[in-house]
Amino acid sequence: MPDIVSYTPAWLSNPSLGHEIFTPARPKHVDGRAPSTSISGGSSKYNVNPGPKRTIARRGAEVFVAVGKEIRWADLVYVKELYEVKLDRKARGKRAEDFSDDGSSSDDAAEGYRIIKTTVADDIKQLVISPHGDYLAILTTHTVHISVLPDSSHLTGPDRSPLRLKTYTLGPTTHVTSQSAVKSALWHPLGVNGTCLVTVTEEAVVRIWELSTTDRWSFDRPALAIDLKKLADGTSLDQDFSASKFGSSKRFSPDSVEMEVASACFGGRGTGGWSPMTLWVAMREGDVYALCPLLPEKWAPPPTLIPSLSVAIVAKVAMMEDDFDYSEDTKRLSQQQLAWMSDLDNQEPVTVEGPVGEEPADVYTRPQKPGRVPKLQGPFIFELAPDDSDNDLDTLLSDIFVIGAKIDADALMDGEDAELDFDEVDQEGLSIGVICLASSSGRVSICLDVDGVEAQWLPIRKSKQLLFPQQTTPPSLLTYQVLDTLRSKENREDNWPMFSEDVASRYSFFVTNWSNVTFISLSAWVFRLESDLQNGPAAGIDFRLDLLAKGENFIRDRLISNNSQGDESLPALAACTSIRDPDLGYFLLTNSSHGPISLTLATPEDSFNMRRLITDSPSNEDSESPDQPLLLCPPRPVYEPPAAFTAPSNLPEWHDNLRHSKNKRLLHEPIRLSPATLTIFADAHKIMSEETHRINGAAAELFRRCEKLQVDLKEQIAKANEVANRIEQVIGDDNDVDDSYVGANQSIEDRIENAKDRQRELAERVENIKKKVGRSVVRELSDREKIWFEEISTLNKNILGAEEGKDSGLTGGRKMEFWRRFEEVKSLKEGIVEEVAKISEKEGSRAAEATRDEGVPTDIRRGKVAQVMQLIERETALVEGVKGRLERLSLV
Repeated sequence: MPDIVSYTPAWLSNPSLGHEIFTPARPKHVDGRAPSTSISGGSSKYNVNPGPKRTIARRGAEVFVAVGKEIRWADLVYVKELYEVKLDRKARGKRAEDFSDDGSSSDDAAEGYRIIKTTVADDIKQLVISPHGDYLAILTTHTVHISVLPDSSHLTGPDRSPLRLKTYTLGPTTHVTSQSAVKSALWHPLGVNGTCLVTVTEEAVVRIWELSTTDRWSFDRPALAIDLKKLADGTSLDQDFSASKFGSSKRFSPDSVEMEVASACFGGRGTGGWSPMTLWVAMREGDVYALCPLLPEKWAPPPTLIPSLSVAIVAKVAMMEDDFDYSEDTKRLSQQQLAWMSDLDNQEPVTVEGPVGEEPADVYTRPQKPGRVPKLQGPFIFELAPDDSDNDLDTLLSDIFVIGAKIDADALMDGEDAELDFDEVDQEGLSIGVICLASSSGRVSICLDVDGVEAQWLPIRKSKQLLFPQQTTPPSLLTYQVLDTLRSKENREDNWPMFSEDVASRYSFFVTNWSNVTFISLSAWVFRLESDLQNGPAAGIDFRLDLLAKGENFIRDRLISNNSQGDESLPALAACTSIRDPDLGYFLLTNSSHGPISLTLATPEDSFNMRRLITDSPSNEDSESPDQPLLLCPPRPVYEPPAAFTAPSNLPEWHDNLRHSKNKRLLHEPIRLSPATLTIFADAHKIMSEETHRINGAAAELFRRCEKLQVDLKEQIAKANEVANRIEQVIGDDNDVDDSYVGANQSIEDRIENAKDRQRELAERVENIKKKVGRSVVRELSDREKIWFEEISTLNKNILGAEEGKDSGLTGGRKMEFWRRFEEVKSLKEGIVEEVAKISEKEGSRAAEATRDEGVPTDIRRGKVAQVMQLIERETALVEGVKGRLERLSLV
């Protein structure tokens, strides 16, 4: 189940603006005194005509709440922000005059709250909003009104005056108080832009209304009306199954009891097969019927619906064509389905632009063959149904909820190159439908449509099957689970359980009883069952299915309980609605005449994180999150004073009535024993006893809550002490050994110093170990070191020569040849230098003699000497060049 994060927030509690949105307006004071009202919103006895109470409709984060004969519109995000702004301004010391009595501020740009006036003559019982959020169906017990909803930007504003919407009366001569009551109003999932409404009355009459604001006749007359009582006894298509214009006969008949409608629903637009066009009808006496296909004149299917039906029908007809095991009725139905699909294939759909943000839709015309009125399938037989109960309320159905089969994408795209955009949610779950039934006792039966409901029509009159009709096996539903959402002592005759969808999962839903809201999830066994049906081995499948069916594999938990005082006169809860919004979170909302009740639930991801926070140690740094603090205690609802403490007394009104009665003279006379005096005292005692009983019950509840508060406080203190002890153990603040007290700061500092000393000691040990290892262990040379060593060895051999006995072969010979050449060049250099020195000495001596003998001038001698020195330097440079070249050759 989803974890509960918090209960009704402060911005929905009394005396905030959010609380006033869901409660009736306070009556005006008369003669300085408030008139008496009943705290239960009605008589203390149960309602005479029980029925569904769906007074909350949502459009995103906006809610439409029916309170009596008017509708309250509110954007919950704006209401929440307005409350927070008010608290913030009060915290900053703003003047109280800046705020009005209802909690609004004078300078707020948007209020997010409006009152919508309606033209209904009775209290509103149901609100049903269209798929695109542009129409709102307003239902009383017998009448239906359609309001055109404006965009939220037109509703949000500083204007708080009541608003009147453009409203149409649906069936002004059909849905009236003199006719049958309306049990269900459903927006057809395949209607064009969500403008097709299906109404189902208590007398089993189904009407299809194709609404258009440009055609007022579409609100006066239905496009198709089917009387299910006539259809149940029908034998051919050419019979008249339309509903009577003057209503059904008031005479008693078995059908009037057995076919009293309790509720109806469709399978959903995103489901596979015939489910989107199948209307399921639950009768009050326990029977279930199906009407397929139920379509308006103009309808817009999703892109995958017609291809999937075409593939299934063609494969079915091809399989039955040469097989004699199938009956004639089965083959006739397959041929009818083929004719129906052929009519669709021959049509050219018309593209119609959708609302803003929606894709254009392809609109088809309802096929005329075999007929526009389908066959009524049922009543279904419940296989493995529970034994008959002693409680008569177990057999009285109140609501039906259908989860259609998933889309078989593999069969649809088999052999196709193109790819269709499938929703991942629609492809998950079971390949068979799930039908959930709720009874007045709070029992929920979960059934499986194993055979699958397909389109069926009655035969034509010319068919030979009418002469010799064969007995056909009635359809069946397999009862998978039976759950109870109410205790035996909580049963009430006017209880009307209702299903509500869950925005978080397709296979979970909420059941709203008169006193509680229960969460039920089927995800625990749905995916396991689908795995066994599709991919599981054939061996042992019966055993696995038996274990799956008998195991405790469902999730059921009571989230909201409004009967804490044990008072059965409390008003019933309205059907809850779930909202998932970034500002509100995962939000569950319901309402009664005493005010709203809400829960903030955790998403599956948040639930996983919360369980980690609860189970993990506080010292585990990986489990801590700055956004999710440690939860010491689970959340609990805030106590709200019962209405009995604030409700005015009925005694003043009774006294006023007595003053104008025939016994008014007794008020001014002394009290005397008489029948009139006894009657007055008995009436006063009755009123006082009822009021004191309610006050005593509320006071007892307050006393029990105070005792429970003490118990909760002790538990919180115990948990806080436990966490404190765990923290002390972590930080080392243990004083069991030493009686001297050590502060927390000093303990932490000592631990830090010990850690530093320990770290320093470990570092020294590591260094010593490194030194020992370096001396004792010779590490192998790496590849780069080996290459570098080979280069050094080669250079050494080339320059200094190889050692004896180690160098041989051609390479060694070449190296020795280079070395010998270098030695020869060195010897040549030395010889040339010696010869040059000798020549220089001879020439010097000759020059001296010549100079001495011949008298050569000094300048000429110096020039000759300079030329000789240049020649010597040139020769030296040549020798050095030859030497360098030899060295380079030796390196090569």
